[in-house]
Amino acid sequence: MESDHDSKIRAEARRGRGAVSNASGRFEPYQRVAIDDGWDQEVPRALKTHVAIENPRRVITRNQSPDIGFDRSINPYRGCEHGCIYCFARPTHAFLGYSAGLDFETQLIARPNAPRRLEQELSRPRYQVAPIAIGTNTDPYQPIEAQYRVMRGVVEVLSDFRHPVTIVTKGTLIERDLDLLANMAKAGLAHVGISVTTLDAGLSRRMEPRVPSPVRRLKLIERLAGAGIPVRVMVAPVVPGLTDHELEAILSAASDAGARAASYILLRLPGEVSGLFQDWLAEHAPDRAARVMGRMREMRGGEDYDATFGTRMVGQGTFSALLRHRFAIARTRLGLGRDLPALRRDLFAVPPRAGDQLSLF
Repeated sequence: MESDHDSKIRAEARRGRGAVSNASGRFEPYQRVAIDDGWDQEVPRALKTHVAIENPRRVITRNQSPDIGFDRSINPYRGCEHGCIYCFARPTHAFLGYSAGLDFETQLIARPNAPRRLEQELSRPRYQVAPIAIGTNTDPYQPIEAQYRVMRGVVEVLSDFRHPVTIVTKGTLIERDLDLLANMAKAGLAHVGISVTTLDAGLSRRMEPRVPSPVRRLKLIERLAGAGIPVRVMVAPVVPGLTDHELEAILSAASDAGARAASYILLRLPGEVSGLFQDWLAEHAPDRAARVMGRMREMRGGEDYDATFGTRMVGQGTFSALLRHRFAIARTRLGLGRDLPALRRDLFAVPPRAGDQLSLF
């Protein structure tokens, strides 16, 4: 019988998952190949989510990328149960000995000591405050957050320290933390970005199988905005030949829901993601596969992906320029062209601990 680690997994077993295969990680010495010899007549077991625990010594990750607007981030989880087939973070799972395919969405790592480690790092005398970005790799409000509550603990620490934070998510679990985030936003300490890929519920279910529906995400924007939290809609990723025609409609729907700013990111296919995405196209959109990949290569200098800073998010060439032009016109027309207010850094303070001597003044 096929195991969870066979490279090809039967459709019955991977129902509700994004990837169609589970090839061995690129650092593994052996490759596993599934062969159907005709003897297996049993109905395959549905793949289950497994969660391992990691206790990192540090949780703030630094970066020096010139084309992103933050220099530090936190990842409460490794892997993501949302199962988005296009996720550019999939190749990171290979560093853990896992596949970028189905392992990425079924073999997850939770970091329950992250709030405690964050508290220690923020308390260091030499720490210099700047906004922390969360959700830039895997989603902090993916389904397992309901059980592990790592993100809740992280937000509590940031609230206690009055530390600025930006959060990107597709998960409606963020509504649970509105009590904290609304107060932080009122003090100028929090922004939220909500990613909307398509308004087509059927396409969304196939492409991002465990993500709340597009309508539900628009309702989420409405709830966050209603609580006074500045919200950016992120049309991400834009898939040429599949979802790019929805750009203006997504921006309009998000504006109506209360979004105050907007951005977009072109589909990125680094490492194993290219093969995984093409396998997904062959199964779920075979009539569009050649067009999608042809357009992608046109925008990536003839390759499936180009990681060059400055163009990796938007591509290059005629179609890329047209996409940027369409976005700029729609954003201006809908009033989404302004930047969200800058997050405050001057309120940061290490909260007193039990037994600390307080100042008399």
